Amino acid sequence: MRYFSLIDSTPILTANFDRSLQHVRRLERIALELRLGVVNLLRHSRSGHLGGSLSLADVMAVLYFSVLRNDPAQPDWSARDPLLLSKGHAAPILFVTLAARGYFPMEWLDEHRKLNGRVQGHPDRKTPGVEAATGSLGQGLSIVNGLMLAARLNGRDTRAVAVLGDGECDEGQVWEAAMSAAHYRLPTVAVLDRNRLQIGGTTEQVMHLEPLADKWRSFGWQVLEVNGHSIPALLRAFETAWQTLDQPTLILAHTIKGKGVSFMENQVDYHAKIPADALFEQALAELSQAIRDNL
Repeated sequence: MRYFSLIDSTPILTANFDRSLQHVRRLERIALELRLGVVNLLRHSRSGHLGGSLSLADVMAVLYFSVLRNDPAQPDWSARDPLLLSKGHAAPILFVTLAARGYFPMEWLDEHRKLNGRVQGHPDRKTPGVEAATGSLGQGLSIVNGLMLAARLNGRDTRAVAVLGDGECDEGQVWEAAMSAAHYRLPTVAVLDRNRLQIGGTTEQVMHLEPLADKWRSFGWQVLEVNGHSIPALLRAFETAWQTLDQPTLILAHTIKGKGVSFMENQVDYHAKIPADALFEQALAELSQAIRDNL
């Protein structure tokens, strides 16, 4: 089936932080297409995580279509800027983004969560563009630190990015990795999807996180708080992060779980709940209308 209308496989050889109206509108349209793709994907597979995938669409549009050096024709290109989706349950947004960039044919999405499929329920190295298998929460930042240490040893100017969930910050390994990045003065970049909901309820009910920004600062990180659905704000934050060479940077992206679909927004049920067919139709209609309005 066709999941979205956008395919862009043009290699990105250098980061683009252009905040012109034309470029911002392009990225906004891409984010909407990615949300449409996520909803279509889970409507087809009847399994997966909607809410935390939709909250990341703007971040992924900015990263893969403007900031990260990447070449879909060479997934293992040595000069690429790797992205680690540490919150691996949000694999639908990663898979849809990779398909939209042209890393693999859109038809592969038909195999989502199918036995022996090339697009599994969590990121897996069998999928082109996936850097590491994730899903056991808390591990991605450690992997990214390792990539940054390897880049330093090899004299490469790679910028590796870890995408974390806020509920994932309940894991102790996240904070061990945060200490390590600051200790070694790595220019690691982490994006924290601060949608304030996890599978068991609000993050503050499950495990009190605030003052979250201050905690990261106390661990030696530069912290940039942004609206995670504002393309210009994200571009500005990534530009600042890219210019910071002697300190790790956390982009604390305040987002809305289920963003773009009215009945899913800020609803913990849609962490992993699959809607009824009529609600899927409503979601697709809302996103399709948003895309038309963006033209």
